[in-house]
Amino acid sequence: MLRKLLKTIFTLGLIAVLIGGGWLWRDYRAWSAAPLRLAQHELVLNVVLGTSFNQIVSQLRRAHVSNAPRPYWRVLAHEMKVLDGLRAGEYALTPGMTPRRLLDRMAKGLVIQHQFTIIAGWRFADLRQALAKAPLLKPTLAGLSDQQIMERLGHSELNPEGRFLPETYSFIRGQRDIDVLKHSFRAMQSALAAAWQERAGDLPLASTDALLTLASIVEKETGRAVDRDKVAGVFIRRLRMGMKLQTDPTVIYGLGSAFNGNLTRRHLETDTPYNTYTRAGLPPAPIALPSREALLAVVHPAAGDALYFVAKGDGSTEFSARLEDHNRAVQRYQLP
Repeated sequence: MLRKLLKTIFTLGLIAVLIGGGWLWRDYRAWSAAPLRLAQHELVLNVVLGTSFNQIVSQLRRAHVSNAPRPYWRVLAHEMKVLDGLRAGEYALTPGMTPRRLLDRMAKGLVIQHQFTIIAGWRFADLRQALAKAPLLKPTLAGLSDQQIMERLGHSELNPEGRFLPETYSFIRGQRDIDVLKHSFRAMQSALAAAWQERAGDLPLASTDALLTLASIVEKETGRAVDRDKVAGVFIRRLRMGMKLQTDPTVIYGLGSAFNGNLTRRHLETDTPYNTYTRAGLPPAPIALPSREALLAVVHPAAGDALYFVAKGDGSTEFSARLEDHNRAVQRYQLP
């Protein structure tokens, strides 16, 4: 009798375990396929390097996006074979995202991409200042000279001015500021090489360095994109003729901190390696970061006979072939 009773108890217990197990399994499956609970439209999960799996689950529980038992997360990660393969970084938790989808993104390292924009016409000093103010980048450049930065980029022989392509670059939180420089430096090398390959055959430019330098001048002298090739055409014709470029931005660059914002005749007569009023040809190096469009304008300058131009004050430019016409334009648009 006792044996029969024990057998009945065992059978009932087994049935209860099977029923309970089946319920847990169905509950687990439903949870893994159901959207996370997001009180906000989007939530950011920041997983720092070295965070354990249990700590990740704790972060999710503290954020109130899931109250599932911890074993559910571990079983799911084991099922997906990602238990030891979740990557650090920032992850966007979006409406409709399921636990399975989240672990899949973390296993693939699909982290949030932030953006840093380099502005055409910036000097390298402007670029350094902007990088220093980027809160999500890891600072590594503070205290380094420009030459030391170029050494870290593997190009100690180069002046950094003009060597970084103005574009928008993606990075992840905590990435080093020098990584952005490396990316933009390589991008400029590629853009410069591509522009050089398609240059017109009769350009008075001996090297890609000359192209980069002239493009930086065109960038600083152009108020509207539509005028880039026309401005480039003026400078190309002047170089062919041996005529001085006489461009104010190079003078300002050569003055450095001595320039107070008001360009005077004395400044134009002050000789520096960058003063294109006192010296013929191109300055020794770029004066700013030229855009890809400025590079292409130089290798494909607009045809014509214009040798002069003046800003009209509204962003557009007046071009002239004769000095007397140019002087009249200056009187009209520049002088009170």
